[in-house]
Amino acid sequence: MSEHVAAATTQMKILVPGHQSMVALLGQRDSFLKLIEGAFGADILVRGNEITISGPPDEAERVGRIFEELLELLERGHDLTEDSVGQTIAMVTGGVVEPGEEELPRPSEVLGDNLLSSRGKKIAPKTFGQKRYVDAIRHSTMTFAIGPAGTGKTYLAVAVAVRALQERQVSRLILTRPAVEAGERLGFLPGSLYEKIDPYMRPLYDALYEMTGPDTLPRLMERGVVEVAPLAFMRGRTLNDAFIILDEAQNTTPEQMKMFLTRMGFGSKAVVNGDATQVDLPSGQLSGLHVVQEILEGIEGISFVHLGGKDVVRHKIVQDIVEAYGRYSQQRLAADD
Repeated sequence: MSEHVAAATTQMKILVPGHQSMVALLGQRDSFLKLIEGAFGADILVRGNEITISGPPDEAERVGRIFEELLELLERGHDLTEDSVGQTIAMVTGGVVEPGEEELPRPSEVLGDNLLSSRGKKIAPKTFGQKRYVDAIRHSTMTFAIGPAGTGKTYLAVAVAVRALQERQVSRLILTRPAVEAGERLGFLPGSLYEKIDPYMRPLYDALYEMTGPDTLPRLMERGVVEVAPLAFMRGRTLNDAFIILDEAQNTTPEQMKMFLTRMGFGSKAVVNGDATQVDLPSGQLSGLHVVQEILEGIEGISFVHLGGKDVVRHKIVQDIVEAYGRYSQQRLAADD
């Protein structure tokens, strides 16, 4: 019996470099260490700057990987938080290689991919799916991101766009989304046209304010460097040397989607994102996001990225809700068939 237990147990040691603070690695009052211990069955013993991990071989190996990734993040100058430790655990335990991928990136490469520093806060992808999305934006002329709320579709696209503007890769940033209530119902709202459309644009303004600052954004908008406008304002234009983001694309008709996609000019990059399960169009109206992949699949320079429940980076309960709704939708589809 004792021989069987010994054979099923392994031990590995990690030596923490002397210049690294054990508090930075393990957290105040060992809060990070407790997160790791709670996620695995391995025993973790800390003495001085040495960490000893004992347990089943696969568990010990994963715990060892987590500490190696956290040390790498510290080496890169990133302060660890309960969020980054939790995301590292999730990536080490739940990563799946997508078709066309040879291997998954290291969690430290994901969390350490600093897109933008805004008022002391570093903005980076937090999941493998978000990393795929960011890389697709960088390498493609046009990127489509399809996924539920909370997966960072808009937030990450705006971060990459602001960085491109700062580095003069483009000369202007254009953010747009369809105002589904446009027409008669919008016309009955009080105020000027811009006051009427402002509620539809507010999520885009919020992201821009966070990344550029409340003082900088008005100046950029006055100069025409940043433009936030409803999709109808794109008609008839050619957008050169611009980074263009179409948000809430599930609420475009196929005709509107085609109109937007053909606005692309020279030196421009576009990101189209939406949640195919949250269509607010009138009943019976086909969404442009539903058909666009079938139409554009295989065109060079266009990428499609699908985000899911594992890419939700809001409260854990939001991830659980998204996955529950996903299972419900699949069950309904199966029942209809």
